[in-house]
Amino acid sequence: MLAEGANCWRISHAARAAVLVDGCAYFARLDEAVRKARRSILIVGWDFDGRIVLRPDLPEAEQMALGPLLRQRVEAEPDLEVRVLIWSTAVVHAPSGTAELLIGDTWQEHPRIQVRLDTTHPLYGAHHQKIVCIDGAIAFVGGMDLTVDRWDTPDHRAQDARRKLPDGSPYGPVHDLQMMLEGEVAGDVCTLATKRWHHATGEDVPLPACGGTLWPEALAPHFTDTPVAISRAMPRWGERAAVAESPRLTADALRAARDTIFIEAQYLTAAFIANILHRHLQADEGPEIVCVVSFAAHSVTERLLMGENRDRLIRRLWQADRHDRFRVYHPVGPGTPEGCPILIHSKLIIVDDRFLRLGSSNLNNRSIGLDTELDLSIEARAPEGRAAILAVRDQLLGEHLGTSAETIARATRETGSLVKAVEQLNGGDRRLKPFDTVSRKGPTQPMFATALLDPAHPFEPDWMLRRK
Repeated sequence: MLAEGANCWRISHAARAAVLVDGCAYFARLDEAVRKARRSILIVGWDFDGRIVLRPDLPEAEQMALGPLLRQRVEAEPDLEVRVLIWSTAVVHAPSGTAELLIGDTWQEHPRIQVRLDTTHPLYGAHHQKIVCIDGAIAFVGGMDLTVDRWDTPDHRAQDARRKLPDGSPYGPVHDLQMMLEGEVAGDVCTLATKRWHHATGEDVPLPACGGTLWPEALAPHFTDTPVAISRAMPRWGERAAVAESPRLTADALRAARDTIFIEAQYLTAAFIANILHRHLQADEGPEIVCVVSFAAHSVTERLLMGENRDRLIRRLWQADRHDRFRVYHPVGPGTPEGCPILIHSKLIIVDDRFLRLGSSNLNNRSIGLDTELDLSIEARAPEGRAAILAVRDQLLGEHLGTSAETIARATRETGSLVKAVEQLNGGDRRLKPFDTVSRKGPTQPMFATALLDPAHPFEPDWMLRRK
């Protein structure tokens, strides 16, 4: 399935790779790695807020905001350099503090700390990649920015005093994923991050070659000694051609499904996704499809467009589901009679026991060719890799259903069906709710304004792109 130059930039060797589930796992591992850094910390993101605390689960006296932590590390390590590159429009669009990104903060006042805004993007386009590289030895890639509204535990309690904004106000439960990498693939991810920095600033960043390992002893990897594909999506900009590896690989993987497709997605609106799933559901023999997506949306535009187009896509797939193989849910936990909604911010696809894709690409139009995206994929061939992919899937479903991965695996084996296993275990305080509010009758095609508000490609005419 994986083909360099077609649906991935490079296939690299990972000595170890782990899927970090929810912000508490990612931020804790990042905190450990930052404290061990000696040469380089390179952060590339859609948003950034130095006021967040990576370990709100620790006693308050032991907590430190991310920005001051980075400052502490460069003062302790004479060779350490910190670079932070953030999408320029985050200052008005993203949830972080605007002032820190625009005018800086005291922790940034050090010659070996640089915080830059990346303006090299088309009108309305976003730099949506979420990357952290440390000493060229460890890389983190996924759906989580180092910003507010990201930390949570797998419990996803309705009320959690540790889940708060810098001003002390609370935010709701949120589910997300990040992958941690060691080995050649980490170096290749760092190469991409340094290219982003050079493209935005004109500055070359040497890749550090540090000995030793930054991998935490307590973290058991999901995968060892395995190939990992690195796929990108980038719009055309100046002399740089557009890159569409990520959407191609998503399409290739979904088309290849035989038994099951499991999706976690913040958005579910892209027409090419709908077309592939529609064909699967109409076929006499095809995969079961289980999607876990967000119910609520942040902004008015998201509610009117992304929410409505999601509902239309769901309706289309319901109508195509002649053999009862399609389920779509949104997760809730205890806290209200209807269940406390849990925001899905992850971007994950698992196909059969053979393929796992995790990264920044949403299943909407703009992630096809307007925004800058980065995804990682593993295609398992050996039994160990296939077992690891299923273990990740079962862990995630277990979290959503308030049970263990082992229980999910056993129910799937006993019923011979992922759909039946979910239905058998669904119904506790932690559960997956169907989209009962969506009528099965109504429009199934995207809204008229989709091309304007969720475009797949930049708006600029050719003459504007040539002048940049």
